[in-house]
Amino acid sequence: MIYFLSDAHLGSRVINDPSAHQKKLVMLLEKMSNDATSIFLLGDIFDFWFEYFWSDKSKKEYILLLNTLKKITQSGISVHFFIGNHDLWTFGWLARQTGIQVHRQPQSMLLNNKRVYLAHGDGLIPKTFFHTLPPAIKKKINHFILLRKIFHHPIPQFLFRLIPPTLGNHFGYEWAKRSRLKEIAHPCEYKGEGNEELVLYAKEKEQEGDHHDYYIFGHRHIELDLMLPSKSRVVLLGDCWRQWTYAQIDEQGHCLLNTFENE
Repeated sequence: MIYFLSDAHLGSRVINDPSAHQKKLVMLLEKMSNDATSIFLLGDIFDFWFEYFWSDKSKKEYILLLNTLKKITQSGISVHFFIGNHDLWTFGWLARQTGIQVHRQPQSMLLNNKRVYLAHGDGLIPKTFFHTLPPAIKKKINHFILLRKIFHHPIPQFLFRLIPPTLGNHFGYEWAKRSRLKEIAHPCEYKGEGNEELVLYAKEKEQEGDHHDYYIFGHRHIELDLMLPSKSRVVLLGDCWRQWTYAQIDEQGHCLLNTFENE
């Protein structure tokens, strides 16, 4: 079995019991490891993650998860970590501690004889969609694109790594907190097939002749399994901080969305 999950947002300052949240995620990973050949973490596992030049004692907050990931990879199960827009600032430490494989770009993989396109989902803006938007929305998207370029640029990353972790983490978690509060006040909703950016992005790739059986994304915090005219399926994973949804592909190549409940 191959498993996919995303958007746990561990450490979020709006979660009432961060320890219980982390334990539940570990329970899910341990359950998956019973029959998994691979586990894919499709971004925003952490609400904020940054690796500084200095020792960061706050990483001990995640010792339960880190030890679990290490145990899973040492058992022979491959764990793939796709950076999200909240946890892209890993520079090797996370991989060394846990044995995971880090991916910084979308990947096309053959999984159980199915061609699967995998990404967190941020920054995947369909070309045709952008040109049809009203000016106010275009302005917001352009602002997001600029901010994303800054976050991914090596010079700002280098400079931020010089900041003492206490200060850097305070800024990062407070910045991330605003996103969670906004989502609580206005939960993400399905926009419809003609307006969902990641659905339109998958359709563009299909029209270009780059066929995949499945497109699996995180980021949107909604659960979706949509068949496209090309017989591809777009799967949006939901999240693992409120919905606790995930996907799996079995040995026959069938994909299924599930909800995790505590045993």
